[in-house]
Amino acid sequence: MNRWKTILLTLALAVPLGAPPAAAEPQAPPPPASPPAPAPIENNETQPVHSRADALTETVFVEVAGTDSDADGHPDRVAVDIMRPAATAAGLKVPVIMEASPYYAGGNDVANHVVDLDGSDPAGMEYRRNKFRDLREQMFGDAEQPGARSITAPPFPGYYDNFFVPRGYAVALVESLGSGRSTGCPTTGLPNETAGPKAVIDWLNGRAKGYDADGNEVRADWSTGNVGMIGVSYNGTLPNAVAATGVEGLKTIVPIAAISSWYDYYRANGGVVAPGGYQGEDADVLARYVLTRQDGQQVCGALMDAIGRDQDRVTGDYSRFWHERDYLKDVRKVRAAVFLVHGLNDWNVKTGQAVQWWEALAERGVPRKIWLHQGAHFNPFNFASRNAEWLRQLHRWFDHHLYGLPNGVMDEPQADVEHGPGQWERHAAWPLPGTRDVRLALTAGSGESTGTLSPRHGHGAKPAKSTEAFIDAPARTAEQLAENETIADPNRLAYLSQPLAQDVRLSGTPQVKVRAAFSAGRSPYLTALLVDYGTDARAHGRVAYGATPVCYGQGVPGDTGCARLAEHVPVTAPFKIVTRGWLDVRNRHSAARTELLREGRFHDFVFDLQPGDHVFKAGHRIGVVLLSTDRDFTLRLPAGTRVEVRPDDSSVTLPLVDGRRTLD
Repeated sequence: MNRWKTILLTLALAVPLGAPPAAAEPQAPPPPASPPAPAPIENNETQPVHSRADALTETVFVEVAGTDSDADGHPDRVAVDIMRPAATAAGLKVPVIMEASPYYAGGNDVANHVVDLDGSDPAGMEYRRNKFRDLREQMFGDAEQPGARSITAPPFPGYYDNFFVPRGYAVALVESLGSGRSTGCPTTGLPNETAGPKAVIDWLNGRAKGYDADGNEVRADWSTGNVGMIGVSYNGTLPNAVAATGVEGLKTIVPIAAISSWYDYYRANGGVVAPGGYQGEDADVLARYVLTRQDGQQVCGALMDAIGRDQDRVTGDYSRFWHERDYLKDVRKVRAAVFLVHGLNDWNVKTGQAVQWWEALAERGVPRKIWLHQGAHFNPFNFASRNAEWLRQLHRWFDHHLYGLPNGVMDEPQADVEHGPGQWERHAAWPLPGTRDVRLALTAGSGESTGTLSPRHGHGAKPAKSTEAFIDAPARTAEQLAENETIADPNRLAYLSQPLAQDVRLSGTPQVKVRAAFSAGRSPYLTALLVDYGTDARAHGRVAYGATPVCYGQGVPGDTGCARLAEHVPVTAPFKIVTRGWLDVRNRHSAARTELLREGRFHDFVFDLQPGDHVFKAGHRIGVVLLSTDRDFTLRLPAGTRVEVRPDDSSVTLPLVDGRRTLD
């Protein structure tokens, strides 16, 4: 409350009253000016008393001191479009909601890398697609999506301006280095990209320089210095990166579908693994894609080539290249509160990115909250069934952390989890309280039947060692290999539980241990799928937008403050791949070290699957499927690799709510 009172007492500059005094008549000093009234507060909540139509807009070019990523001898600069209440011209000081993005100016047409290493698609034609066209709707919704930006950039895309500017916030949209009107070069996660939005926070706190289009210095004397960063995808990754610098003034971040380690976006346990939907993409492809500044290809071309060389698509090893793009190593510096959001069906930025960040923050006691929804790579604002609740919680979150209002938001349940389409629950923590690891044993099948999956009991006599084998078939997808679960398949191994007597809830990160030997082929991948077998209508990330717009904030011509919102489109199917994981078996000891395998020699391979939260319904069966190439994610080497597995020395560990008793 003391901080809030201080803000209220310093909100405005003096406004002189009356006519100026005559020169010959000395006058008494004017009385102290009264600050303009702040936005009214009701129930510890800011109210929409400012006009979006009268809001002030400006573009500022902020200098990124100490960063010259385009090597032109001058510090890089980022372009910042700002919208703020008109009262800030009369002395009102407001906090800032910031979104930094490399996507505001669109993207270039860049071909992805070839992934068919057997030569079946030498030009990589299958993987050429415009990423921004795919991301546009997911990030910004069905309306008000940004195209190329002009110097003044009206209208502002998204909902921040319509909803938050009337409530006494400024909105700042930052073009990332090398994109749009900013200088410098994109680097897919290096510190120079982080330095861009960090410099804007410094400018908002009087610690950096900003200029208008004519080169005149501009100061943010309307800013309280309190900043909250928010965004989806790359726009959510930059808040993680900036928070990991510990910059003063960044009070909170809202990373949605965000990356915490770029290695885990383009690699997995030593293997080259693509983001879902973008086979063949890599760090160099993305950097070239967002390099939209004028003359960017000429200025930044050598740097783009270096990224392509150093990312190493041959071994897939974790290296200095990836270490510099890993924000987890600096999580100890985070002092901003974190409202983390992720889709449980997001195979672009996988759930592991969110959960490893969540767990690292928890270890350091960072104030935090989490939303897990059944969507894919998606903005929760766009869900019709949850839009009002999203705005309620986000509003309270920003009010508390940027205005200092004691509204109790930190006393609300920590986790909002959608466990089925439109079925939300609130929980005290995530993973859900009462979750325990349960180890399940694999037992080989016989004849034409597949194997079994059952709780491991005690340490009794070990059965005779059995061995099963499959042959890698990169032309078949994981979904095709997961079908017909009760029938043996030469290209995978499957292990099934008995039909479940009650609902069983997974909450956390599964892990597999597989004792296996590789021979007669070149594929180094071992892939594990966790599958829910049982016909049901489940969310897979597909959505459909309603016909009637929903209005959420103040509108102006061209920026209505309304949008069509989406609902899940469940898919009825006999099974669903709940989660999966990958290992390059040459990296069995470390993601940073490739070790060649001796053909036919058995090793223990242990690796995590992507985290999840899923309900296996009563009557369904839990399945584990083992294969090598995962066609939609891994490189595709020539078919024929033989993988032998010893099920009796293998297992899967599942984090289950209420632990083992749910399987009794």
